[in-house]
Amino acid sequence: MTAENSATPTAPIALGGTALALLGVAAFSLTFPSTHYALTGFGPWSTVTVRAVLAAAVAGAFLAAGRAPVPDRAHWPGLAVVVGGVVVGFPLLTTLALVSTGTSHAAVVVGALPLCTAALGSLRTGVRPSRTFWGAALAGAAVVVAFALGQSGGAPTGADLYLFGSLLACAAGYVEGGRLASVMPGWQVIGWALVGALPLSLPAAAVAVSLEPAHLTGQSVGGLLWVSVVSQFLGMLVWYRGMARIGVAKASQLQLAQPVLTLVWSSVLLGEHLGAATLPAALAVLVCVAVTQRAR
Repeated sequence: MTAENSATPTAPIALGGTALALLGVAAFSLTFPSTHYALTGFGPWSTVTVRAVLAAAVAGAFLAAGRAPVPDRAHWPGLAVVVGGVVVGFPLLTTLALVSTGTSHAAVVVGALPLCTAALGSLRTGVRPSRTFWGAALAGAAVVVAFALGQSGGAPTGADLYLFGSLLACAAGYVEGGRLASVMPGWQVIGWALVGALPLSLPAAAVAVSLEPAHLTGQSVGGLLWVSVVSQFLGMLVWYRGMARIGVAKASQLQLAQPVLTLVWSSVLLGEHLGAATLPAALAVLVCVAVTQRAR
């Protein structure tokens, strides 16, 4: 029985699922700084489409090496949601936002993603977390939102429209991918989604690259490779597997720590200034994560 349809997963399964989900969070925390690097040499549309094509190439190699069977016809609608959410929607909307806003601002706005994922996951899977769970989740989201407003001076930017749209897109992709990962390996879920998107991403990449000038540097290429190979495929692989073991709602709350990690990377890698509220916010978020992990 999978973690999503089991009320009380065993301790080893829960621990392993949590570890996998945390690896995914660590990979995702570098996505915005890496996208910033990629945008120094590539246009936004080239960044998004080439990212999808490169990730599909890596995923295709994994699928071929593992002799992964083609998913049943019943699974392709769910895979289409994954494509729309995490292959196209989230990367496109966040990349467009990062053209005009900093990674730290984007990180804290997208910090509301766990709550969106838990809410959609509850509706999609029929799982009903406890009041304690929802209380801690709402508290964590409130901390993230307050931190976001504090960092931006209390005034949301125009890029927030892209970021808010990315929340819904990504949450839908996470939930459907987590559900599919309970019936097929997580690496096959994201792998087939990426390969299935090639008829769209490949011609789109050809057009984008022909229209947007590229300036190849170690920084821009490195950033593009990270978001393609790690953020888009390897991170999603362990993330979906973790969700399949411990459930969509609980796994999603681990992402409350992601904005804080991204802020650290933004400071270390990009030199963005972090305010004095960073450490208190980090501690508050981690407390909320701990509570949601203990709540049934």
